Amino acid sequence: MENIQNLPIDIQTSKLLDWLVDRRHCNLKWQNEIKVIREKINAAIQDMPENEEIKQLLSGSYIHYFHCLRIVEILKGTEASSKNIFGRYSSQRMKDWQEIISLYEVDNIYLAELSSLLSRNVSYEGPALRKQLAKAQQLQQELSRREVECQSSATDLRGRYYAACKQYGIKGDNVPRELQALVKDLPAVLDEVGKDTAKLEEQIKLYTAFTDFVCEWSESVLPMLRFVQERGNTTFYEWRTGKVPDVVERPVVEEEPPEAVTEDSIDWGDFGKGAETQVVNSGITAEDGIDWGISLEPSSEQDAAADGIDWGDSEPAPIEIEIVDAGTDCPEGVARGEDALSILENSQSRNQFVDELMELEVFLTHRVSEMGEEGDVVAMSQFQLAPSVIQHQTREHVREMLSVVQDLLGRLTSLRMQHLFMIQASPRYVERVSEVLRQKMKQADILVLKGVTMVEKRQEALEEQRRLEPRVDLLAGCTRELQKLIEADISKKYHKRPVNLMGVNI
Repeated sequence: MENIQNLPIDIQTSKLLDWLVDRRHCNLKWQNEIKVIREKINAAIQDMPENEEIKQLLSGSYIHYFHCLRIVEILKGTEASSKNIFGRYSSQRMKDWQEIISLYEVDNIYLAELSSLLSRNVSYEGPALRKQLAKAQQLQQELSRREVECQSSATDLRGRYYAACKQYGIKGDNVPRELQALVKDLPAVLDEVGKDTAKLEEQIKLYTAFTDFVCEWSESVLPMLRFVQERGNTTFYEWRTGKVPDVVERPVVEEEPPEAVTEDSIDWGDFGKGAETQVVNSGITAEDGIDWGISLEPSSEQDAAADGIDWGDSEPAPIEIEIVDAGTDCPEGVARGEDALSILENSQSRNQFVDELMELEVFLTHRVSEMGEEGDVVAMSQFQLAPSVIQHQTREHVREMLSVVQDLLGRLTSLRMQHLFMIQASPRYVERVSEVLRQKMKQADILVLKGVTMVEKRQEALEEQRRLEPRVDLLAGCTRELQKLIEADISKKYHKRPVNLMGVNI
């Protein structure tokens, strides 16, 4: 018997209520009775004495059987004056709470209620609060990560913005104005390139001598480079005509190019209205009432001639063709339009200039490679009859000449210069470039605002966590208290055998 008395009673918390009902400690219909008790408790708490401990018991917590016992103990002190000679209390407050306790003890209704409350805390209330708390903590981590991503992306976009501005050669404070300012400086930059072309005299002579010696080339090589090397970056008119213009009228750059003409905007007037649709023998259909003036079946050649069609039988009238040279529509000595642009500003002549530079670069590159392999007798014998300008060259000197050519080529074909040429050719290109760069900064600003929003939401999630943590702690404390009360009460019913409620994890 002693061994049995010391054996603990282990009860799974989720099955506690069923365990009590099966062992007839509680009635299966306890829930119907508890409704009456809860109504009496709600009525009784409306009239309570001023007591700090009672206030704490009634403040926001679920009033159960053991709370009622404590309230009665407190009322024994506050209602002592209402005690009669028989030891009973005449106070209605005391009678109400004593009645509640009596109703609780019928069929151990209080034990069923406490078991249900414990199971609800363990199975529902506790997991729900912990889930909300975990969600708030996870949300904070997610928002912190997204905040860092927004800041990083914004920094990256700003870096790309300023990198693009650096490629254009501007600061980025006012993109359209800075780009326009660059275009204004473009003629001076190109004139500087034209002046430096004078340094190519030796390279051009070497290439000319080499072509004459190897190929016996009769035509002039590198004509554009020769011209710029001798005269500088002159007007296209001077390159075309060989004469210096008396007047240079540079084209006026329009800020806004005219809108493209669409088919809907063409006014055809009253052309051909009212004529019937005819089919021409060439397969073209004259729709919308356009009269082409051609008859399908002419009755005779005379009728056809009357219709204005020449079938080839009559003698054609002589046609005078006047050949007009390009640019002769302007007075002589006046450079106008594209003629007024410099050689390196005009796209046609600039492309030829770049092509000849690349041709010279390829020659010098190949020559440097060949001179590194000219140690054999065969190679030396090939150039015994070559001009002195070819024989007296060293590989290092040719490499220096190549670097001069590559420098000029790089200055003209750099990404910045390509953009400047595009801006000069199309003012609307400035708008497109400005819009592209503006979008980068706009996206960066949007990401910064998103980062601020992430901070605000993270602060809200932190406040939610701070609000939930006391509730979790309070629920855990209440649940542990209920566990101890139920274990102690069941233990009394089994001669104080130890009782363990399993699965209480809060």
